[in-house]
Amino acid sequence: MIYTVTFNPAWDYIINANNLKAGKVNRTASEELQLGGKGINVSIVLKNLGYENTALGFIAGFTGKALEQNLKDQGINTDFIELDNGITRINIKLKTDVETEINSRGPEITNSAMDKLFDKLDNIQDGDILVLAGSIPNTLSSDVYEKIMQRLKNRGIKIVVDATEDLLLNVLKYRPFLIKPNHHELGELFSQKLETEDEIINCAKALQIKGAINVLVSMGNNGAILISEKGCIHKTGTLEGEVISSVGAGDSMVAGFIAGYLGTNDYEKALKMGTAAANATALYKGLAKKDKVDELIKLL
Repeated sequence: MIYTVTFNPAWDYIINANNLKAGKVNRTASEELQLGGKGINVSIVLKNLGYENTALGFIAGFTGKALEQNLKDQGINTDFIELDNGITRINIKLKTDVETEINSRGPEITNSAMDKLFDKLDNIQDGDILVLAGSIPNTLSSDVYEKIMQRLKNRGIKIVVDATEDLLLNVLKYRPFLIKPNHHELGELFSQKLETEDEIINCAKALQIKGAINVLVSMGNNGAILISEKGCIHKTGTLEGEVISSVGAGDSMVAGFIAGYLGTNDYEKALKMGTAAANATALYKGLAKKDKVDELIKLL
């Protein structure tokens, strides 16, 4: 089984408003409500690609119940912990002459709620995959990913981490199966701007030395590079087309890679599946669908 963890899922309320005037009553040109959260996105794309998975994490209030029901309606298994106070956050994405985002803080996750999550994680079995994706709410200690991986070490669980800065660096000692920084995030880890493939590869290999088993680096319009556990370097380019939205593309790459790996046990094919999934999200409306992924992977 595949499990994803999203500590602070959200509804993203996307508003398009022309000629916005501060201090006045404004009318929207259009609005849309989407699920948000990196782990949630991974769960949705995995399901779209035909892979059963269970979404773990925390929800609260009526917005949390609606989020959970939406996932269930998509056929995704959920095992959320419902918090006693607050509501699952609603983030506002305002698109006008200047794009503005207002991200909510989210509900407080108590120690007792965390204990419930640890109990659920204890039931994950040898051979299962666990995806830890996204930032940590400021109501939690910054070492929560470390605590999870320390608790699950030597259990034969393949853990995928999609995080940034110290949140990522501090878990490398626990040998994550896969990490997926983009090239900007990779450069930030080494306090440098990475401009060539050789620089990217050298930094990715340095993360392997620190403990990562496989390092997948997304490079936007320049495709992706995978440094596998065998030391092989695999590359994919990008696909031509007008980008509709890059939101969720990185999460789609993670989901596609997992699906490709489980389906073939081949890292090169997994990279192609991940790249196709990322492009399917970027070039078409919504998160990657299987028919688009199958279509695009033939072009890589």
